[in-house]
Amino acid sequence: MNEMAAVNSLGFAKAPADTRVVVAMSGGVDSSVVAAMLAAEGYEVIGITLQLYDHGVAIDVKGACCAGSDIHDARSVAARLDIPHYVLDYESKFKAAVMDDFADSYLAGHTPIPCVRCNQTVKFSDLLRTAKELGADCLATGHYVQRVFEAGEVRLKRGIDNTKDQSYFLFATTPEQLDYLRFPLGGMNKDETRAQAEGFGLSVSNKPDSQDICFVPNGRYGDVVRKLRPGAVDAGEIIHMDGTVLGMHDGVIDYTIGQRKGLGIGGRKDADEADGPLYVVGIDASKHQVIVGPKSALACREVHLSEVNWINGANSVSEHMQVQVKLRNTGMSAPATLVNIANGSVTLMLDEPQFGIARGQAGVIYDAKAPDRLLGGGWIKKAPTAAEIAVSAQPIS
Repeated sequence: MNEMAAVNSLGFAKAPADTRVVVAMSGGVDSSVVAAMLAAEGYEVIGITLQLYDHGVAIDVKGACCAGSDIHDARSVAARLDIPHYVLDYESKFKAAVMDDFADSYLAGHTPIPCVRCNQTVKFSDLLRTAKELGADCLATGHYVQRVFEAGEVRLKRGIDNTKDQSYFLFATTPEQLDYLRFPLGGMNKDETRAQAEGFGLSVSNKPDSQDICFVPNGRYGDVVRKLRPGAVDAGEIIHMDGTVLGMHDGVIDYTIGQRKGLGIGGRKDADEADGPLYVVGIDASKHQVIVGPKSALACREVHLSEVNWINGANSVSEHMQVQVKLRNTGMSAPATLVNIANGSVTLMLDEPQFGIARGQAGVIYDAKAPDRLLGGGWIKKAPTAAEIAVSAQPIS
């Protein structure tokens, strides 16, 4: 009588040698270590790197995840590990699904997160489908997030290293995708990852982490939008919320809600500055206006999300449920209550006001009782500020 095969480290009841894994290799240290670890365990590893935008331009871009030099690095690591490696041209798909959305969102006065759109479309849709076509049992990435089996279901949790946790960018992962994905670095911190890279003799062991969006060199978002949408960016006024014109700008794409620095304006003559420095409190793309005011005008207690995804399905949440919500990647989670869950949308009532919430960013929701557990999230469609509420409450003359 044959004994049941032991479950391997990726959760399959068969030997590693009989388990085919596609690793998404960006050329950075994280995904390179994933490939090395799995190859060392005896898995059949196939590396795939995506060429996402113009290769000629990419070669000169430093600190970007999918630039030409990074493709070279991924290829070199694969050769070192003696695993098959393929570069797939996803440039047209990436432009249509990610770059065009990025440009149009900024033109509308929003602040997009292209890394989430990339995960939603190119990586966890197109690449995942390619991995299945190659007969792979799973797709592994270098994200710092934990995939665990608890209470009879697969769940997604924050990575144990809070400084590297990437769960914010994975809120749109569907149950079907999560079933196929693997995240081997979720239980490690970055120092451990670099030590592994050095131990495997990988040339990328000391490679700096990417800091910018891969197609935005030096963080100059406006330059990219102007290149993608020539002639579509209009200059306009910078006005105080009391109606005073304070200056001019070259395009609303250069501003985001909550911005304080780089406004290019001085104070107002004879104005009471007791409320402190000025912030961007509103963007009216239709009028080409950037509106500024005191920080107090940014206070928000109610956030409306659209395109909401629940990692384990809608049955895993309920109205009036207490949660934690993260409203920007660099922000802290804040306590809130779920209300009006319906038709792919949800309203969040924040326990305490939050400041600088921008449309186009994500509202990522965690379980208040188990704060490491990612429940899901959506795109911020509306976040009424104290200033907007005050204006709407004024009587019509």
